[in-house]
Amino acid sequence: MIITHDNKTPRIDPSAYVAPNAVVCGDVSIGAGCRILYGAQLIAESGSISIGRECIVMENAVLRSSAEHALSIGNHCLIGPQTHVVGCTIEDEVFVATGAAIFHSARLGKGSEVRINGVVHIKTHVAAGAFVPIGWVAVGTPAQMFAPHEHDKIWDVQKTLDFPLTVYGFERADADMVKITQRLSHKLAAHKDDTLV
Repeated sequence: MIITHDNKTPRIDPSAYVAPNAVVCGDVSIGAGCRILYGAQLIAESGSISIGRECIVMENAVLRSSAEHALSIGNHCLIGPQTHVVGCTIEDEVFVATGAAIFHSARLGKGSEVRINGVVHIKTHVAAGAFVPIGWVAVGTPAQMFAPHEHDKIWDVQKTLDFPLTVYGFERADADMVKITQRLSHKLAAHKDDTLV
């Protein structure tokens, strides 16, 4: 489905393919030769999503942007099935494997890899040519890599990145689920005016 959101209609190069049950919504630009496969969701929430040439977005991947966090994907990238990619920058020739998650304001350098179920946390920069091992967590700039059982070490770096402020606009001390869900509900209400193209 191609959907106009916030008066922005997706721009899809004629040589690109979007599967019939994929969703492309809002200020989305898809470059030449791209393939957006079945069940993929590309949702621009008042911010842009830009995808370069000959990128593949596999089944059931979720790509999102917001007014505060645009999403930019370079050329010749593969975004694997069941991934979650939001408000970040992915340079050329990057491989994001099945089940990976890339968060707000992260940057993946040219030719880098995030392997199966890897996580790149907010404001984390993975260097060109580097990789996040299977199931590991990259956090900080430059990225430090931690095994998933190293929660305390991950938290020592992650807490300074202030996830609630970066993502939801609330200082950690003021963030609670009532405030977060109310703010998100208000922002997401804009979808009531969406139209199918």
